[in-house]
Amino acid sequence: MRAVWRASRAAVKRRRVQTFVIGLVVLCSTTTVLLALSLLTAASSPFDKAYAEQRGAHTAASFDTTKVTPGQLAGTAKQPGVEAAAGPFGQAVVDIPTNWLWMAGGSLTVVGRADPGGAVDRIDLLEGHWATAPGEIVVSWSAQGSPGTEYLGTELKTPGGATLTVVGFATSMSKSASAWVSPAQMTRLHPTSAQMLYRFTDSSTEAQLRASLSRATTGLPEEALTGAQTHLVLKQAFSALADSYLPFMTLFGILGLLVSVLIVGNVVSGAVVSGYRHIGVLKALGFTPNQVVAVYLTMLSMPAVAGCVLGTLAGNALAGPIVKVAFTGIEVGRATVGEVSPWLSVVCLVGMPALVLLAALVPALRAHRLPAARAISAGGAPRTGRGLRVQRLLGATRLPRPVSLGLGQPFARPARTLLTLAAIVLGVTTVTLSTGLTSTLVAYGNIGKEDGGARIQVTTGGSADERTAPRLSDQQIEARLSALPGARGVRARAFSQASMTGQNQSVFADFYRGDNSVYEHSIVRGRAPHAVGEIVAGPAFLTQRGLEIGDRTTLELNGRKIPATVVGQVIEGNARALESTWETLTRLAPDTHATEYTVRLAPGADARAYAEAAGKLDPALHASVLDPGNAGTATVIAFSTVFTVLLTLVASLGVFNTVLLNTRERRRDLGMLKSIGMTPRQVILMTVTSVAGLGAIGALLGIPLGIVAHRLVVDHVGVIDFPAYMKDVWHAPQLAAMFLAGVTIAVLGALVPARAAARTTIATVLHTE
Repeated sequence: MRAVWRASRAAVKRRRVQTFVIGLVVLCSTTTVLLALSLLTAASSPFDKAYAEQRGAHTAASFDTTKVTPGQLAGTAKQPGVEAAAGPFGQAVVDIPTNWLWMAGGSLTVVGRADPGGAVDRIDLLEGHWATAPGEIVVSWSAQGSPGTEYLGTELKTPGGATLTVVGFATSMSKSASAWVSPAQMTRLHPTSAQMLYRFTDSSTEAQLRASLSRATTGLPEEALTGAQTHLVLKQAFSALADSYLPFMTLFGILGLLVSVLIVGNVVSGAVVSGYRHIGVLKALGFTPNQVVAVYLTMLSMPAVAGCVLGTLAGNALAGPIVKVAFTGIEVGRATVGEVSPWLSVVCLVGMPALVLLAALVPALRAHRLPAARAISAGGAPRTGRGLRVQRLLGATRLPRPVSLGLGQPFARPARTLLTLAAIVLGVTTVTLSTGLTSTLVAYGNIGKEDGGARIQVTTGGSADERTAPRLSDQQIEARLSALPGARGVRARAFSQASMTGQNQSVFADFYRGDNSVYEHSIVRGRAPHAVGEIVAGPAFLTQRGLEIGDRTTLELNGRKIPATVVGQVIEGNARALESTWETLTRLAPDTHATEYTVRLAPGADARAYAEAAGKLDPALHASVLDPGNAGTATVIAFSTVFTVLLTLVASLGVFNTVLLNTRERRRDLGMLKSIGMTPRQVILMTVTSVAGLGAIGALLGIPLGIVAHRLVVDHVGVIDFPAYMKDVWHAPQLAAMFLAGVTIAVLGALVPARAAARTTIATVLHTE
């Protein structure tokens, strides 16, 4: 074993370039795979663990108490398929003022529960105590950590005149309510609906949940069920942003693994072929065939393990920030995200070297079968065969002799040529994918800024504690903002929390008036809202609530209800947010004022001067220039760019390794060609031509694969529904650049060994013979 180790170390020192190539490609692949696994784990495991610990409800159902009795609802817990149930609990909607606690004004869904425990939906009390007496309320807290005790004692005056005092903060993974009161207090709120919480024996899919709920509610009056929320919807909302990062992370990870296998197989195959004489000497010295294979596998495992360890460290360092970005703004409740499981590191540390060794085993077995006498006599010269015949056929054409010789060289080693071609194809695929993603995300980031003008955000009031109201009315503010030099359009926005039929959690409602030019580019399906009760929302909001364009629901705010119709889908949006018209707000809350104005400036207008002028219109107005950047978009572009550069470099190094092996094998041929008059420039041209053709073929194959991969990624980003014009980013100049990318990868990889071959003297070659 000591002899194997010494021979392996000597081989590593002798093949420094191949060692570096393997180490780098394994490092890149391990980093990307670990990032993808971290996102995949963070998107599911923390939620499932926290949900199981709190016995979260598989379905939270709301019923109309005017059509069903509490006894009938309690009887649903005994129906087939119901594993456990809790309720019925009284449910009511309470109006809250603007900036009460940390929330916007609007409506709050309140449920009456005697205690936070039970067989289903065990609520975790974070601060204070449970509401057991009239006049007490516990408010839901969905963020990580705790809100602290400073807000305890905050009062809320209900429209009926009663005052509720905050006595605690709690969190529920089931999102069954926005707040809880005692059953006695709920009676005073005069609820018109009741809540039942179910855990079913069959709960893996939405179809199973619908069937289970249908069996449980068998026998209830028609239209008694007003809405239902499943745990799968909550899980989707929990991981929505992380899932949007997952497709391209996974795809880059797969590309990295494929390149790893190809490069490793290429390197080991070349090492065996170019080391025939070395293999023969080892066997002549007494090495068994198994020991020879062990030498090559050990030689390969050293850089593979080093690259794997460094890649695991890099992946762990990057996983935390990326997961943090992926879960920014997500209501995580008691789920702990951001920590990378140690098992993921173990999987990478064991799996990646094993994959590398598996890729190297087939070419290494070639050394196992090679007889010592044949290995010693083989030398470094390549075998004659189809490569020589192809070169003779090409020599009969009018092509320059260096070009014809170079084009015939790949046929001498078809297996090595195919591995090199595959690496170039994957490199071009990655470049094409990255270019398409960048173009799509740049177009996405320019929504609402197509005219090139800056955007100014004007807010009213200042901080939540100042309660400073503008002296000017909404109409006066809009008119004066429009009159300032450089303004092209003003859009007023009011924000509130509203209740929607069948939803346990309040929804965020944005109401707009004025310049709606942004809808020209942000509406993906349907149309923009124009009339009373028309709403639009992002794909996550509609998907998680089972809504489609044309569906009708009911919005409730400040005790007023209005029928609402989904008329369009915007390109993206908060999973809990919808948008509607100012006329809808007037019907629901006529006294609500605008809290924000977005001003669209003409191209070339001085944004800072406009912001200063807008701030002087009223002491309560605060103007700022909107930052055109987007953190999520920048993260995706930066990651894909870095990984594309690394993968392109690795593909070029694979070509470099191939050309280096070819030139070493053909030293005798190069010496003979130089002896009959071939110049160094012709040697370089011949060597570069031998892989330039592969680069062109690789580009022709890689570009379609990259386009397909780009469409696969952008079509599976759940929180964004890219319109067609953002997906169709391929034009003739871009495709030409992608074609040149394949040739460039090949040429860059061949240039250094080609120059080295050109500098080799005839005397040196003859001396080695």
